[in-house]
Amino acid sequence: MLCRADRSHLDALEAIEQASFSTDRISRRSFRRFIDQEIGDFQVALVDDQVVGYFIVLYRQATQLARLYSLAVAPQWRRQGIGSQLLEAAEDAADEQHCLFLRLEVKTDNFAAQEMYHKAGYYDMEIRPEYYEDDSDALVLQKLLPRYEEPAGQNDAQKLVPYRTQTTEFTCGPASLLMAMAFFDIPSADPEHEELEIWREATTIYMTSGHGGCGPHGLARAARRRGMDVTLHVSHDGPLLLDSVRNSEKKAVMARIQEADINALRAANVPICVGDYSLAQLIEDLQQGSLVVALISTYVFDESKAPHWVLICAADENYIYINDPDQDSLPWQSPAERQYLPIPLATFRRAFGFGKRKQKAALVLRRRQQ
Repeated sequence: MLCRADRSHLDALEAIEQASFSTDRISRRSFRRFIDQEIGDFQVALVDDQVVGYFIVLYRQATQLARLYSLAVAPQWRRQGIGSQLLEAAEDAADEQHCLFLRLEVKTDNFAAQEMYHKAGYYDMEIRPEYYEDDSDALVLQKLLPRYEEPAGQNDAQKLVPYRTQTTEFTCGPASLLMAMAFFDIPSADPEHEELEIWREATTIYMTSGHGGCGPHGLARAARRRGMDVTLHVSHDGPLLLDSVRNSEKKAVMARIQEADINALRAANVPICVGDYSLAQLIEDLQQGSLVVALISTYVFDESKAPHWVLICAADENYIYINDPDQDSLPWQSPAERQYLPIPLATFRRAFGFGKRKQKAALVLRRRQQ
């Protein structure tokens, strides 16, 4: 049984602390302060009213990062699953506070604790030298907490959108399109080759530097060619993404390419909706079975101000869930967990759009009706 720590638990907490740690112990006075001031989440595990372990989770204001400040189990109660129970409860507490991550530090020679955390899905972030009072090093671990849950009543056979990593630094748009194709059962004989083919069809030729990125109109044409119905939402009429191009000749070429794509879409009766593509409309489109390829700015994640295409797969009352084709663009750290990555709604609002004019673009994709 778990309950909130109170002053009646202080003797047991102090004994557990003395038995568990040789340095950096939490003092009785600090335990009392955590209890009296109701700092963070401080819970104890009870067996027959005896305190056998505890955890303390602290929250950093204005962030979505929680810290597992301390977790300990009395020596005679170890290896009975109590530590894992406490850890799961700590994660639940942080998740209820809408935290994205739970982070912790553990001594580099505490292999038993590291094994428990690794089994629970934590991954190593860094070593902090001379972190503890005895100058020993700390291993920092972190876990991404929220997970996409299918809505109640959803068909158990409903498949998730497959994940794919882009193979070049400039093909995030094509990789996003390929994930949508896989979900809609549109075959690709050679996805790596087709990724570059889509890029050749959709590129704006020039971008801020290096190889050109893909424009929304070109991606919409490529999606339609591959058997998807497309509705294109753009915040501004005409060519986009020209503001950061200083060379007038390059800007003219980019405009001509996009104008040709716009004319082709209109000739094919592909809807081009100019105006704000609201979060409410995005969520409604997802609920209707569509997928959305959206242009975001990575500035809110890494301050790089780079335009980046991602595939939006689902949404709920707290998060937008994306498949991000670039394993390095967002700070999730774990390459194995990039499918249905949760982005808080407020963060997505800031990220959706690019440039000073907050130019937005989104392709709403559906399986083509026969």
